[in-house]
Amino acid sequence: MNSGGPRTDVDQALLGHATYRSLGEQKLSATEERFEKARRTTGMWLAPLVTVAFLVLPLDMDGTQQTLAAVLLGVIVLWVTEPVPIPVGGLIGVGAIVLLGVVSATDALSPFGSPTIFTFVGAFILAQAMLKYGLARRFAFRILSLPGVGRSTFRLIVAFGAITCLLSAFVSNTATVAMLLPTALGMLAVIAKLLQDRGLVPADFNPLRLRVGAALVLMLAYGASVGGLLTPVGTPPNLIGRGLIEEATGQRISFAEWVITALPICALMFVALAVVLLLVNRPEIREIEGVEEYVRRERAALGSLSRAEKNTLVAFGTTVFLWIFPGVIALFAGTESALYTAVSGRLNEGIVAVLGAALLFVLPTDWGKREFTLNWSDAARIDWGTIVLFGTGIIFGSLLEETGLARTIGSSAASALGLSSVFAITAFAVVLAVVVSETTSNTASAAVVVPIIIPIAVAAGINPFVPALAATFAASFGFMLPVSTPQNAIAYGSGVVPITTMIRSGLSFDVIGAILIILLLPLLIGMTGIGG
Repeated sequence: MNSGGPRTDVDQALLGHATYRSLGEQKLSATEERFEKARRTTGMWLAPLVTVAFLVLPLDMDGTQQTLAAVLLGVIVLWVTEPVPIPVGGLIGVGAIVLLGVVSATDALSPFGSPTIFTFVGAFILAQAMLKYGLARRFAFRILSLPGVGRSTFRLIVAFGAITCLLSAFVSNTATVAMLLPTALGMLAVIAKLLQDRGLVPADFNPLRLRVGAALVLMLAYGASVGGLLTPVGTPPNLIGRGLIEEATGQRISFAEWVITALPICALMFVALAVVLLLVNRPEIREIEGVEEYVRRERAALGSLSRAEKNTLVAFGTTVFLWIFPGVIALFAGTESALYTAVSGRLNEGIVAVLGAALLFVLPTDWGKREFTLNWSDAARIDWGTIVLFGTGIIFGSLLEETGLARTIGSSAASALGLSSVFAITAFAVVLAVVVSETTSNTASAAVVVPIIIPIAVAAGINPFVPALAATFAASFGFMLPVSTPQNAIAYGSGVVPITTMIRSGLSFDVIGAILIILLLPLLIGMTGIGG
């Protein structure tokens, strides 16, 4: 399969990728090119058509809400079909809501000051340093050297996913993915070079288009979503939902009760992740024969840590410690303690990320020449497109809540469907939370959907505990689009996961996750007596 032509520099391809590329920047087969042209051309006319059609529909709803819904539908079409780069599609939507009078420009753009945006900036700069100096490659070789792991791509991906799940149960999902992504890319570089050396890929192949890379990075993003569900402090939607439920029902959910309830769902969902991801994105190579010797040789060639690598480790380690510290306090003192409140309020993950990244610009590699670990030209190469993309997702999420559109959708659907039983309302809660989380962040989904579900259940004469907790769980299960969760956005920003691959894999997990929550959660709550 190895052909003539220039040989791909794998490290440079993974370091200097472009997430949003035109057709001319990609190497596609004839079939792929026809599909991409048709998909992108369709989006050019379908997005404005959908927007205008929804705007003129004679609907019995507030004008502002209808305008927002029309624009959001058009943006979703742009995101899925990619006639323009995905961040540009989001910016077009933001411009449209301002021009159509949904909100002022100042109010529309204020969510770009969200701490999550600064988490992205800081984490991407840290990842850039790890890739630039080969630290991610060292981590990759360390994982590959574990007994048995490095012999099989399947075992490697499953082991990496398990580590991600466990970490994200106590560390922010965003922080977990941000700190592990460089390691995932380092492992991908090792596998890509093995494929290249064995002639299993063309000499000028693109390592960003390997199926094994998509499976590895998606396992990282999705594993964090699943692991974050395991504890109340694993992800913001858990804390939001738990607070709303306790306020509405007066029933407190302890740390242990939450874990007992979530563990079976998380375990089954992880099994589904491993099976489906490896089937949909079957690795190009299954058994990595001889990798142990390869790893030993490469680790020896890396030599001892350079000053730049040590500085990067200091910045990275400091950031991770500060990310973890509030969770450690929560384990011992509880989330209601004054100590946890004080520490978590000050150690915001966005602030921690940018301070950690700032260390890279003050830790010197050569003080005499005033040279530091990173310079601004290094930082300027991070994926600003993904940052813009997620910012637009936050904007639409906040507007769904502020304009009352989310409440209108929920109430109208509940009335039209005639929901009157625990099962029906729980199923509706799960589906609504998943759908909302696909177009906004999971945090926004919990903040929007749980307040909708509680009054619907109360009006039907049903204890809102089960439906509201189901909505909280489902808010973390938005897998299809980069804007669904910060970890999806980071994974997409790696350049390894095409949007079509994320949609195809994510749709499967949306359905599987929804079914698991709908069927298992009422049963688990009944067995444990939580909320009774």
